[in-house]
Amino acid sequence: MLLSHGGEPLRTAGPVARWTVEQVLALAPDDASRKAGSKLGSAGPWSGGGSDGSGAVWGLCKGSGSKPYRTVVDLTGPAYKCSCPSRKFPCKHALGLLLVWASGESALPAGEVPDWAGEWLTGRRERSAGKAEKRAGADGAPATGPADPEAARRRAERRAERITGGAQELEERLADLLRGGLAAADQPGYGLWEETAARMVDAQAPGLAARVRELGAIAASGPGWPARLLEECALLHLLDSAWLGMDRLPEPLAATVRTRVGLTAPAEGPPVRDRWLVLAQYDTPDGKIVARRIWLYGRETGRTALLLSFGAAGRSPDPALPVGVTIDAEITPYPGAGRLRAELGPQFGAPSPTGTPPPGDTVAAATGAYGHALREDPWLDAWPVTLRDVIPVPSGDGWQLVDAAGDAALPVAPVALSRPGLWKLVALSGGSPVTVFGECGHRGFDPFAAWSAGVGDDSGAGAGADAGIGWADATSGTVPLI
Repeated sequence: MLLSHGGEPLRTAGPVARWTVEQVLALAPDDASRKAGSKLGSAGPWSGGGSDGSGAVWGLCKGSGSKPYRTVVDLTGPAYKCSCPSRKFPCKHALGLLLVWASGESALPAGEVPDWAGEWLTGRRERSAGKAEKRAGADGAPATGPADPEAARRRAERRAERITGGAQELEERLADLLRGGLAAADQPGYGLWEETAARMVDAQAPGLAARVRELGAIAASGPGWPARLLEECALLHLLDSAWLGMDRLPEPLAATVRTRVGLTAPAEGPPVRDRWLVLAQYDTPDGKIVARRIWLYGRETGRTALLLSFGAAGRSPDPALPVGVTIDAEITPYPGAGRLRAELGPQFGAPSPTGTPPPGDTVAAATGAYGHALREDPWLDAWPVTLRDVIPVPSGDGWQLVDAAGDAALPVAPVALSRPGLWKLVALSGGSPVTVFGECGHRGFDPFAAWSAGVGDDSGAGAGADAGIGWADATSGTVPLI
């Protein structure tokens, strides 16, 4: 039993349910870590390992040195600690240890946490408890602001003036481009985009800079690029105009404009506690940093939330949550239209497997939801939706998701056509209807997770598990596609 510094046992919500191998591998920060962790996913390299009902898993992994690496995982986070020099979280040793635990290997019997693991576990959980108490104590207290509110106000005003100057300059450059003709953008050595993006960085408007850089890639994007470039220029002009006329906008739209331009705002509003199903987790490069996106679905509230975090070069973003599990936690939404992005607050107990997908909509309802979201945020590329009873069907050079009723279809987004997740989806379906979560946008539908028919009902795990596909089992039923 894990003891706190005061000698009292740490309380947990009960025994931690075992995860699936796929859920463990979904935590890997990259493909290299996934492959390296899989090689350590058997009992051979491990010794002195064990687990307990509080969510602790530990073990010693043989490495190249004389001393084995000490690895411990707190499943209630999850959180990881390893004596190896890797800067990735979780490292390959933590992934290997979790794979051993997920497979039920006898190398990790139930036992008492050793001192070297218990010290870290106790400290981490006490810090988490302290943060929760601090948050709870601040609910009725006045908000704490900056040390010098007046200085903060002057800094904000100076930055707003710089952004306004940058937006005005960007308007002039867009007008010059259209006056001279879009054909100039396809000429070799045309340096408008990088130069303009650098000017937006100088104006402290990183959101504008990012959108300008995206324009630079359109001219080389194949047939029809002038029309696409004109569309994106129009959206950029709309964002500029919105910033310059901010005082005439309703507050939700104004908050969206500030976010799109690149101004950050803290998470605000009352925390929302729910049992959140982890729908997807994926990393994308964003310049010199890595952006991690985790999609959640609230069982009781029916709310979809996005956790967005960033990691510096060489380091994985935090947190990392297993796809297909449910966490009892609080989230605090950020301002802006849609209020999808949220900050993860305290968690209550360890993640638990689940078997029920979110209730889905028809293809027509999904496209309608995206259209409605565009009214609140015209710069929105896609909107999270769950499609029910759809069948993946080939269509020309691509694929589409067709309603089982056969009255509507959505094309699969081009970005998803080269990913192995598409073939997972096709194999899971086998020509039968499935439930799919992903993003619906003007480029099509990008699938992130799927469930076969029958998952979560009284009949068992569903067709995918019965067929032995191996990406999900009767406990979770969730098939990650990204």
